[in-house]
Amino acid sequence: MIRIAQPQIGAAEKRAVLEVLDSGWLANGPVLERFEEEFASHVSRTRYAVAVANGTAALHLALLAHGIGPDDEVIVPAFSFQASASMVLAVGAKPVFVDVGEDGNLEPSQAEAVIGPKTKALLPVHLYGRLCDMERLTAIAQRHGLAVIEDAAQAHGAEAEGRRAGSFGTGCFSLYATKNLTAGEGGVVTTDDPVLAERIRRLRNHGEARRYESVELGFNYRLPEVGAALALSQLARLEEWTRKRRENAAYLSSRLVGVMPPKAPRAASEHVWNQYTVRVPQGRDALREHLWAAGIEAAVYYPKPLPAQPLFQPFVPEGEVFPVATQLANEVLSLPVHPGLSQADLDRIVESVNAWARAREAQGAGTS
Repeated sequence: MIRIAQPQIGAAEKRAVLEVLDSGWLANGPVLERFEEEFASHVSRTRYAVAVANGTAALHLALLAHGIGPDDEVIVPAFSFQASASMVLAVGAKPVFVDVGEDGNLEPSQAEAVIGPKTKALLPVHLYGRLCDMERLTAIAQRHGLAVIEDAAQAHGAEAEGRRAGSFGTGCFSLYATKNLTAGEGGVVTTDDPVLAERIRRLRNHGEARRYESVELGFNYRLPEVGAALALSQLARLEEWTRKRRENAAYLSSRLVGVMPPKAPRAASEHVWNQYTVRVPQGRDALREHLWAAGIEAAVYYPKPLPAQPLFQPFVPEGEVFPVATQLANEVLSLPVHPGLSQADLDRIVESVNAWARAREAQGAGTS
């Protein structure tokens, strides 16, 4: 089976984890501190990175640190993983959904159109690893005095004009097993604000200002040393893996037929290809079954827009529709693009997709 995601675990990662185990220092240690420093440096233009238990925790703490709570509203794209909106609910605020553009990312003009007196933040999601139009979104936020909380779970290293994901606002990253950079499970919050960074550090550790002195409600959202060691080792090879993902994506886009390839980014550096997602206007599920039968894992991210999920339906005005998000949910299909793919793997993916497309075309011609 050619997997949709394949963590790159080698000798360096194994050595780093064993060194932590041998040290006996498994929590809140020097490896975690070093990872935070190097991750902040990788993001650039960001002085602080706070490692946490997972990407969902990163979103939760970022919202809390910005003081967002009951009676507040946060603008969220209608097409994303549910954590983007569920953490807005977790702090007592209301998610306000807006439709996305054809690239799946938050559409700036639609976001600005729904800003109201209760709006406190924009929460753009860099879907599949493609950077949102942050120039327009940050300008909107500045005009209206809003916080920007970037869901960069899939976008490690995506950049535009010298700025990387996580540096335009408060960045929230995931280090889950399928991400471009993994700790197995983990997350990171990035910020250039020392006060915000200090509060996030406090919130991830039971709200403690000092040992056994909690000054506010906090959580156990710490990242263990073993996870930090794994992620730190991976960080050294992230640029190499990103180049490989971009090469793989370019190869697929130049050879696939019968499907709509991903919309090309404005600049190559804006996309880090956590997912290579095509659109199949007709027969998406049939193609997925065909690929699985051929030993190629393909997946739908995501099969339902957020406003259509039962959890969020009470927050959607009656009659409001999200046509692009709905169309994407019916058409998207992600194919393997990870750096572990061989040339033979890539050719097999292309041959399988194209064989399905040719068979479908022939069937259509035969019935016309």
